Amino acid sequence: ALLAMRRSELQPTQRSQRGKGQIREGLRYVRRRTDLVVVMAVVGVVSTFGLNFQLTSAVMARTEFGKGPGEYGILGSILAIGSLAGALMAARRERPRVRLVIGSALGFGVAAGVMALMPTYELYALATIPVGFASLTMLTAANATIQMSTDPAMRGRVMSIYLLVFLGATPIGSPVVGWVAEVLGPRWSIGVGAISALLAAGLAGLWALRNWPVEVRYSLRTRPHLAVHWHTVDRDEAEDALRGQEAANRVTAA
Repeated sequence: ALLAMRRSELQPTQRSQRGKGQIREGLRYVRRRTDLVVVMAVVGVVSTFGLNFQLTSAVMARTEFGKGPGEYGILGSILAIGSLAGALMAARRERPRVRLVIGSALGFGVAAGVMALMPTYELYALATIPVGFASLTMLTAANATIQMSTDPAMRGRVMSIYLLVFLGATPIGSPVVGWVAEVLGPRWSIGVGAISALLAAGLAGLWALRNWPVEVRYSLRTRPHLAVHWHTVDRDEAEDALRGQEAANRVTAA
């Protein structure tokens, strides 16, 4: 794959110079970018309480359905079917957006809630497919959105913060999910993740509707029938646009 790359189409970027305060600068950059904050918040909540499949599948297989290690392993394999489908779908997208992260988190919450209610082992195994699809769609969309929308000089620092939120949240949530499984039952260990994902996606969507310009189009004659466009503008871009408009007005007046 490396040998097949056309070097003439690559776009070299200038490396950031090492210096003091770069971590603080990265944190300030993320804080000004509300779209990045929304993505990290949604992924952080879902990964904390929802992406504990090793724990929840094990306790469901053994405690709820009375199965052994072999059946537990099969659950992981079936879950991977959905994950693979999500990865293949991700390769078709040219530019993922924040709305896909929120939408897939919402889908994960619904799918995980349905999975928690499945009465038999077989139905539970089938229900893991949409859960795997939604979770991988959310993660690939979040990863691509952050990398493609971030200033190249800040990309490394922003990705380190994102990985801290994503990978660092799951070990924090695992003891909580384990305690829920022990006290309230195995199904609630999945239900907590489903409810958390629904709340995170719902609150993020409401916040976006209140703070970002949203354009909704619906038509029966054309496809897609429903189109939602979110125009996210960070504070620096808004201030630059405002200063440019003021300068243009002064020139026109002169």
